[in-house]
Amino acid sequence: MRALRVLLHVPGRVFRFMRRDKKAATGAIILFVLLVLTAFPTWFTPHDPAAEIYTPGAAVSWSHLLGTTSFGQDVFSQVIAGTRQSVMIALIVGFFCTVISVIVGISAAYMGGIVDDGLSLLTDVVLVIPTFPLIIVIVGYLKSAGFWLMVFVLVFTGWSYGARQLRVQALSLRNRDYLLAAKARGESSWYVITVELIPPMTSLIVANFLGAALYAVLASAGLQFVGLGNLNAESWGTMLYWAQNNEALQTGLPLWALAPGVAIAILGSGLALLNYAFDEVANPALRPVRAMKKRRVA
Repeated sequence: MRALRVLLHVPGRVFRFMRRDKKAATGAIILFVLLVLTAFPTWFTPHDPAAEIYTPGAAVSWSHLLGTTSFGQDVFSQVIAGTRQSVMIALIVGFFCTVISVIVGISAAYMGGIVDDGLSLLTDVVLVIPTFPLIIVIVGYLKSAGFWLMVFVLVFTGWSYGARQLRVQALSLRNRDYLLAAKARGESSWYVITVELIPPMTSLIVANFLGAALYAVLASAGLQFVGLGNLNAESWGTMLYWAQNNEALQTGLPLWALAPGVAIAILGSGLALLNYAFDEVANPALRPVRAMKKRRVA
């Protein structure tokens, strides 16, 4: 019960932090808007994004806010519809990368010995592998990447950095008095880890989730842009692929290429702002600098 009460306090602490920090608030607003578009894309798409029934290469108008593609598709509707896959990949990959990072990193630090050596070796091996070339090789070998295959590949290549960070942080907390007192009371390892060890690391865990989500957005868009994703999927990466293949910039259709690029930048900026804000909480070295700046302004 105590573990449950501790976990229930975490969302309240996160919400209060976002209210105080402008970067976190801005990132949260961006992410909230994109989540609404993800949940209800049909509410905001004036046309069928896949329908090739409009005038090809039409200019911006009230009917087509961002014009149409060379296939006669509405660009604005495609951008809104593409939000769902991009955001879903970010959230799912971020979640599973964080779960694996927490399990591997904290287990290695808490248990120590041969367990720490084995998990640290595994983390180091995955960490030194060139990530994007590996993704291209795996996806290229499998010919094309569907949604869940892309999620699997990105999780497989994206958890190690967070695990390394969490292990270092857990090692610095492992011998604190409150943890030693919990062990002396005879508390189980599960209790010590979930109630005593993880809550002080909440900000770092959230920062790792946001970093993994940002990595997933950029990597998935890059894969789709080079043609290794599902080319029939409604996503920003596939929009960039078709725009580049049909020379959108050279044929007078710049919004076909620029709109999904700006959308990726907006999502990446929202995640980066949240990540930077939580990193200030997780990194004690940044707090005095921030306080000193405030005093100078005053």
